Amino acid sequence: MNQIVTFGHPALITKSADIVIIDDYIVNLSKKMIDIMYEAPGVGLAAPQIGINKNIFVFDAGDGPFVAINPKIEKKEGEIIFMEGCLSLPGYYWDIERAEYAKMSCLNEHGEEVIYEGDELLGRVLQHEYDHLKGRLLIKAMKRKARKEALREISIKGFPGDRT
Repeated sequence: MNQIVTFGHPALITKSADIVIIDDYIVNLSKKMIDIMYEAPGVGLAAPQIGINKNIFVFDAGDGPFVAINPKIEKKEGEIIFMEGCLSLPGYYWDIERAEYAKMSCLNEHGEEVIYEGDELLGRVLQHEYDHLKGRLLIKAMKRKARKEALREISIKGFPGDRT
């Protein structure tokens, strides 16, 4: 089973490629990603977080697991600052400003067009995982001074379980 890659891995800063055909590989990948997400545990997981630069992420914001393939943000509204973490930056949480509401169009694992939309946790998860597909980690959403402090803290403390 793929491991979740952490900050510094090149897949996390690489823009992902669209998925052209939803075949057995993609269906099995989505199932594997859901398992990894729950095992972590997390509420979302994008393919780059397991070292695969494909436009797919999975999430569960409380209503069961869902798959988003080739997502596009259709609408964002409002602003909210909320404490946010990331499986690729384990053990760290920061105040991140994002749109309060997000609406996304994509395909599911059956190739059907779907819309995911919501505010609060769901809206945040959609934006967070979408950013991963664009090669952006949540620290990119931080203001310069806060980002600098976060990077300093990571360089000093490392991640839980690191042997530094």
